[in-house]
Amino acid sequence: MTTIFDAPEDFAVTALAGFSSIYARNVRLVKGGVVRSTRVPKGKVAVVIGGGSGHYPAFAGYVGPGMADAAVAGDVFASPSTAAVARVCRHADQGGGVLLGFGNYAGDVLNFGVAAERLRAEGIDVRIVPVTDDVASAAAVTAPKRRGIAGDLVVFKIAGAAAEAGLSLDEVERVSRLANDRTVSFGVAFGGCTLPGANRPLFTVPKGEMALGLGIHGEPGISEEKVVTATELAKLLVGKLLAERPAGTAKVAPVLNGLGSTKYEELFVLWVAVEQELKAAGLEIVDPECGEFVTSLDMQGCSLSLLWLDEELETYWRAPCDAPVLRKGAIINAEPATDTISDEDGPATFAPASQASRESGKCIARLIGKVADALKQAEDELGRIDAFAGDGDHGQGMRRGSAAAQEAANSAVAAGAGAASVLATAGDAWADRAGGTSGAIWGLLLRSWSNAFSDDDKPADAAIIEGARLALDGVTRLGRARVGDKTLVDALVPFVDTLEREFENLKSLNKAWEAAAKAASDAADATSSLTPKLGRARPLAEKSIGHPDAGAVSLALTARVAADFLKEAVDA
Repeated sequence: MTTIFDAPEDFAVTALAGFSSIYARNVRLVKGGVVRSTRVPKGKVAVVIGGGSGHYPAFAGYVGPGMADAAVAGDVFASPSTAAVARVCRHADQGGGVLLGFGNYAGDVLNFGVAAERLRAEGIDVRIVPVTDDVASAAAVTAPKRRGIAGDLVVFKIAGAAAEAGLSLDEVERVSRLANDRTVSFGVAFGGCTLPGANRPLFTVPKGEMALGLGIHGEPGISEEKVVTATELAKLLVGKLLAERPAGTAKVAPVLNGLGSTKYEELFVLWVAVEQELKAAGLEIVDPECGEFVTSLDMQGCSLSLLWLDEELETYWRAPCDAPVLRKGAIINAEPATDTISDEDGPATFAPASQASRESGKCIARLIGKVADALKQAEDELGRIDAFAGDGDHGQGMRRGSAAAQEAANSAVAAGAGAASVLATAGDAWADRAGGTSGAIWGLLLRSWSNAFSDDDKPADAAIIEGARLALDGVTRLGRARVGDKTLVDALVPFVDTLEREFENLKSLNKAWEAAAKAASDAADATSSLTPKLGRARPLAEKSIGHPDAGAVSLALTARVAADFLKEAVDA
């Protein structure tokens, strides 16, 4: 159990500050992450990696010469926000473009993807490489759907070496994708992990058994078997991975990874058997690594990753690096950086707005306040629903995000912002504070909706309807979810379709919204019979059947709160 902390909500931020102080030779702390504290050549490709906290030494421990140039850190098991990713990338950019690397999780895909779009609009060339090494999470024929686990270390090491060698962004991207395509991992857990402040683990494993195919965010395995000896466990791990050995491969780089509570001596015992299995398969072992590289707080378990080497990948795997978690070869002679980092966002400023639009902005802020109150009351129930096949943090994320949106909206109103700016600012604050998948989706939803508004005029009813369609288009384009995937989209699509149809028929925003909110609620209830096809719950589909999707439920709740708000406004 994680027992050392002050406020659980500050755990990740405080841990990152402590890490940055201890490893000042390697990193400098910035808002939302860390950057290299050593001088970086101008024009070099910046390798920026990241994900949720709770996985140390991933991801900040990978920063240093020969590896990453910066790391973005979200809350515990939650993706960093879009704003955090973009901010850290700007600090790391040296003019050669940015390679973004992260594990293939829905929240990371959204937040890193949206950040990449914003940075490209600013003139920074950004490429994205999600890591997809976990063979338990999808079949080989659908490898792009796989999760990223301890293969993160392998792919980011290759990417960092290629960038340190002076390769162009095109080439760094190519080599990184090659490394990802040739990296596979499989893991087992003997016990679950416990979030800071929680009084029980996110999952448990029956005594004398082990969970196969675990996730690193507190997801249980996809099946359970009896605990076996080290020799038999090695046969299991290696056997799962040898099934995907590329034809003609003679060399392999193994990483035996502890997940937090399985310590080094146990891993060393297991390594003896793993080594025998690899050699028996006719493989030459190159620079093996054994230790903690991608953990899951205090989870008891381990994983094995294999990088199938060719000549090019072997060169970059063996190349020198100097990061807190990994040092290879001759230490790179890197001078300390001498530039100063300005990490203050400063007070928000807004373009002049008409009185009518400012009044609408006040109305939007009041509505967001109502939503925040409702989500705070529903936090426990949303967390309970999410825990059936996720990590149970949805209610917490929605409460944090909506509270931040309320505060930002009120500040924007006080600064004289119009309707479009108030809603966009609220969306950005929601995403930045909530983090994770839900934070990214709600930030994208609100910002996309705001594009139908103006700071010059009061939003017409037709503009509100148009904004709903823009929100849906933005969420489905970047989030990639469709109806039937058991996500928020299952409630959002019928909400928007009904809103448009009923407004066209009734010419009443109030009545159309009421009908749309009911459609969203019915659709959210209907997700109980669905199996998830995206996100962390996908590998645990059977555990999700019979329970609604938490994201769809919270969307429907928000729609009902807005319906009541509109009705009160009409009746007033």
